[in-house]
Amino acid sequence: MPAKKRKATKKVAKKKVAKRKPAKKAAKKTAKRKTAKKATKKTAKRRTTKRK
Repeated sequence: MPAKKRKATKKVAKKKVAKRKPAKKAAKKTAKRKTAKKATKKTAKRRTTKRK
């Protein structure tokens, strides 16, 4: 059940983005930012392991 609920929330978010059509570029930027954050988290983890 939690998986289904998650899907519903994603759909709602997409609808909200559709309403803000001129903000497509902004959405792309946020996506890039998210990916960057993931990368930094991974690197941080690696750094901590090296320190030990």
